[in-house]
Amino acid sequence: MSEETSMIDPQVETLLELAGSKFRLVTLGSKRARQINAYFGQLGDGLGSSIPPQVTSTARKPLSIAFEEIAAKKIEPIERDFEAEALAEAQAAADAAALDAELAEAD
Repeated sequence: MSEETSMIDPQVETLLELAGSKFRLVTLGSKRARQINAYFGQLGDGLGSSIPPQVTSTARKPLSIAFEEIAAKKIEPIERDFEAEALAEAQAAADAAALDAELAEAD
């Protein structure tokens, strides 16, 4: 049995395993590529507000560099708990309303 070779490095299958789904891979790669592009765009300005690439790469395209970072496990997807965030926002709104009511009674 021969092993198939690919011109794409890192291989898409490896990236999919690390990201969990093709949608998360696209989102993660595109967000990081935009950050890398912003870093290269501000290099001459000396602002230093963007995070530089986390891997040494011969690639010139920001998306290729982002995929190499994902393959090197320097960039990882995180899970957001939207239900917990909504509950926290609702609790904060309720706390703010209660505080407003207390302040109104004090006046």
